[in-house]
Amino acid sequence: MGLPRKFAAAAVLALLVPVAGAAEQATCDKPVYLTFDTGHMGVAPLVAEVLARHHVKVTFFLANERTLTGGSSLDDVWAPWWKARAAEGHAFGSHTYDHVYWQGDLPGGKFRVKPSAGPDAGKRAEWTAEQYCAEIKRSVTRFHEMTGQNMLPLYRAPGGKTSPALLRAAKACGFEQVGWAPAGFLGDELPSDKYPNARLLDQALRTIKPGDILLAHLGIWSRQDPWAPAVLEPLIEGLQRKGYCFATLNTHPSYRGWIATHH
Repeated sequence: MGLPRKFAAAAVLALLVPVAGAAEQATCDKPVYLTFDTGHMGVAPLVAEVLARHHVKVTFFLANERTLTGGSSLDDVWAPWWKARAAEGHAFGSHTYDHVYWQGDLPGGKFRVKPSAGPDAGKRAEWTAEQYCAEIKRSVTRFHEMTGQNMLPLYRAPGGKTSPALLRAAKACGFEQVGWAPAGFLGDELPSDKYPNARLLDQALRTIKPGDILLAHLGIWSRQDPWAPAVLEPLIEGLQRKGYCFATLNTHPSYRGWIATHH
C-alpha cells in the first residue's frame, strides 16, 4: 500500500502547485501592496513584462487618460491589454473615468471638480454626490466591457485629493477610497533631474515597511527619465530579497471587510 499512497500524495501535490502563487498572498507575513494608476500607458507593456517575470500581482486603478499614441487608456486599442492583465489575476479599481480631481466642497452637498481627461478636461464644474458616484462607476462599467470581470468596490481619487464629504458620498454608492503610505509614494511623478531613478530606488528600499500601499503609474508625461521599468524591476527584486511579498488590495486588512460586504 505504501507505493500507491506515495503516488497519491504526489498527485495531490501536483494539483496544488498551480495555486501556490494564489496561496502566497495568504501566507506571506511581510506583504506590500503595489498599485498602478493609469497614465499615458507608454510603459504599460514593459510593466506587464516585469510583473509576469517576477510573478507579482498588483492592483490597477483605471481612468480613461490620454495616451502617447493619441488615444485613451480604456479605448479599444488598450482593451486587449486590460483583458490580459485580468486573466493574469491582478486586481482592479476605479480612478474615476475622466480623471476627475476634487477641488472643494460646496453648499448643498455639491463638489467643485475638474477633469484632466475627456471632453471637459481642464474645465471646472459643480457636481452632486450622485454625479460623482456615476463618474466612479463609468470606469467600472468600461472594465467589465473590456474584460468580462468585475472591479473591486474600491477607487482612488485622482491626486489623492478628497474631503470627508467626498468620501462619504463615495461610500454611500459602494466605494472605499484607497490612498498610499508615505513611503509608498514611489516618486515617478517627480522631475527626474531633481529625483533621479537611483535616488528613488534607494529611498524606497530603505523606507518601505510591511503593509505599505505603494503608488506608481503607467506613464507620466512630465518625467524625462521614466521610472518604469528602470526602478520597478530592481525595487521588486530588492524587496523580495528582504523577505517581502506582493499582494493585491482584496487581501489588505483595511479593505477585506468592505469588499466582503460590497462586492
